[in-house]
Amino acid sequence: MKALFLSLLICTLLSLSLSKERCNSHDKKVLLQIKKHFGDPYLLASWKSDTDCCTDWYQVECDSTTNRIISLTVFAGNLSGQIPAAVGDLPYLQTLVFRKLTNVTGPIQPAIAKLVHLKSLRLDWLNLTGTVPDFLSQLKNLTFLDLSFNGFSGSIPSSLALLPNLGALHLDRNKLTGSIPESFGTFKGSIPDLYLSHNQLTGEIPASLGNMDFSVIDLSRNKLVGDASMLFGLNKTTQNVYLSRNIFQLNLSNVVFPSGMANLDINHNKIFGSIPPQMTQLPLQSLNVSYNRLCGQIPVGGKLQRFDYSTYFHNRCLCGAPLENCK
Repeated sequence: MKALFLSLLICTLLSLSLSKERCNSHDKKVLLQIKKHFGDPYLLASWKSDTDCCTDWYQVECDSTTNRIISLTVFAGNLSGQIPAAVGDLPYLQTLVFRKLTNVTGPIQPAIAKLVHLKSLRLDWLNLTGTVPDFLSQLKNLTFLDLSFNGFSGSIPSSLALLPNLGALHLDRNKLTGSIPESFGTFKGSIPDLYLSHNQLTGEIPASLGNMDFSVIDLSRNKLVGDASMLFGLNKTTQNVYLSRNIFQLNLSNVVFPSGMANLDINHNKIFGSIPPQMTQLPLQSLNVSYNRLCGQIPVGGKLQRFDYSTYFHNRCLCGAPLENCK
C-alpha cells in the first residue's frame, strides 16, 4: 500500500513539473496566431501548442525572470504575406526582427507603435512598401532602427530625430525622395550612425548637420547637391564619410578633416581644388577621390601613396604618385 502511494505521488509530482511550462499563455496564443497568419510555414515548425515557447521554440526569447517574450527574430526562410498586427500584442518585446524574407510585403504594421519597450527594430531585406511612418518616433527606447533593402518611397519623416537613444539609423537602399530633414541636425542624446545611401534624395545637406558629430554618415548614391564640408572639422570625431555618386561641389583645399578620419569616399562628384596636405596625417584605411575635378600634386606622406591609381584617377589635373609625375 505504501509503495503504491509513493508511486502515485511521484507520478503526480512528475506530471505537475511537466505541465508547469514557463511560457506565458497570452504570449503563446499571440505567437500561434502569427504562425497561422503566415500559413504554418516550415520556418516556424518548432512553434507547437503542446510545447513550451520559452524552452522549445526557435526565433523567440523569454525574459529569464518574467518569462514574457522579449525577442522575436524571424530570419531567412520561406515566408509570405504581410507582418501581422498581432506582433503589437507582445507587450514586452524588446527586439523585433524580420529580415531576408523577400516575400514579406505591405507597409510597416501600425500595431508596432504599441511596443513601447522596443529597443531594436530590424525590418530589412524584405519587400515592404509605402512610406516610413511617423509613428516610429513614439518608440523612445529604440537604439537600432533598420529599414534597409526595401521599397519604401516618399520623404524621410523629420520626427525620427526625436528618438533620444538611437545609435544607428538604416534607411539605405529604398526609393526615398525629398531632402534630408533639417531636424537631423538636432538629434538629442546619442547621435546615430546615419545610413541614407542608394535612394533618390535631392537638395542640399542641411547646414544643421554641421552641428552633429556623426561617427558614420553614408549619403552615397543619391542626387544631393551643393556643399558637404560642414560634415568635417578638426573638432569632430567622425571616422567614416561616404558621399560618392552625388552632385556635390566644394573646394577640397579648404576642408579640415577630423584627426581620426579612417574611411573617406567622395568619388563621382564635382569636387574641385587640391588634396590638402593634412590628409597625410590621417589614419586612412580607405580613400576614393576619383571622378572629380581635383588638380595639383598629391601630397607625399602618410598613407596617400599606399592607395593605387584608381583612388585618384579621372580628375582634372591631379598628378604625382601613384599617378603620373607632375610636369
